[in-house]
Amino acid sequence: MKRSQKEDGAKNRDNVADRFAGQKVKVFVVAGEASGDKLGAAAMAGLKSLVDVEFRGVGGVRMAEEGLSSQFPMSELSLMGIAEILPKYFHLKRRIREVARAILEWQPDVVLTIDSPDFCLRVADLVKAESDIRICHYVAPTVWAWRPERAAKMAKRVDQVLALFPFEPPYFEKVGLRCDFVGHPVVTEELASFDAVMTFRDTYDLINKPIVLILPGSRKGEVSRLAPIFGEALGIFARTHPDAGYWLAVAPGLEDHVREAIKDWPVEVELFTDPLSKTVAFRGVDVALAASGTVSLELAANDTAMVIAYRMNWLTEQIVKRKLLVDTVTLVNLVSETRVVPEFLGPNCVPQKIAASLSHVVNTLGHDQRAAMKLTMKRLGRGQDAPGLRAARAVLEGIAEAKAAE
Repeated sequence: MKRSQKEDGAKNRDNVADRFAGQKVKVFVVAGEASGDKLGAAAMAGLKSLVDVEFRGVGGVRMAEEGLSSQFPMSELSLMGIAEILPKYFHLKRRIREVARAILEWQPDVVLTIDSPDFCLRVADLVKAESDIRICHYVAPTVWAWRPERAAKMAKRVDQVLALFPFEPPYFEKVGLRCDFVGHPVVTEELASFDAVMTFRDTYDLINKPIVLILPGSRKGEVSRLAPIFGEALGIFARTHPDAGYWLAVAPGLEDHVREAIKDWPVEVELFTDPLSKTVAFRGVDVALAASGTVSLELAANDTAMVIAYRMNWLTEQIVKRKLLVDTVTLVNLVSETRVVPEFLGPNCVPQKIAASLSHVVNTLGHDQRAAMKLTMKRLGRGQDAPGLRAARAVLEGIAEAKAAE
């Protein structure tokens, strides 16, 4: 009789646990921002379910809930941009040395660094310079999109990479670095119920009207560049869909900036800032107009058709245009190996084209995107073991493999 995927997963977990029976596994975990804290907490929970484990390191609230006492507040590392980093440069360098020293003194079985490469990989460099402590980095750099030489550089700094996308491992294996696809956390996100969606639409008198969800980005610069383009596109769209409703999900801390950016839009927009409303919005709209990024996966998880549009500043666009290795940046297109999600990038990001695409998606109910979104979720791990558990298993298998080779 053919074994089920669930049975095979359970068997693999038992095999991993057996290898560490009677041992305490020491894991030093480093995360530098909220997304990494979430990944780290899931991996920690997975490790706890498999083996007797002790944690030390740096993390946030979620990792603390799994038993980590952070060496210092993770918020010290959650910086973005030169203007934010420069005043803290010497402080961050000191923290890098402190973390590396703590690792060298504790001698863990593995160091699990999570995203935040500017901090984490500098810690890895210091640790590797003085020891052979195993280092596993969670979230592979996007070598498939640009700067493929980073794979070889990564191979000199870490022993293993955990990837979020199924097409990533070959890029690292080609340079001799173990890379495990462990699934994407988007497949574990909680979705709003049908009843919650209908209640929400009824509240805003949008039961039988098309709804457009607007996602203009999570940074001020993105919002400032995209707001005029999005606003004009929606004005054109509204001419053929006069009864449409518009919801805009606001990233944390950007409400005032967004209100100012959209004040002259030709359509009336309902802003949502709380997580519950956003969850319902992602599930309950007819189409989303979104800035490029991982948000396309969140929309696919909710079976919401989309139009992707993005503009960068001129200099960045020129650099990216010359170095980009893929013909689409939309993750649903990449994972599904289709090109069904329309995207309007750079000079092609113009209101008339965006509006026409929105109309097409609404008029066709997004049917041409449904299969690709479903395939994307399947390939990212929906219906399989949770990514945190798969990450934990891969980390333990890496430790066991290294010990067997000694």
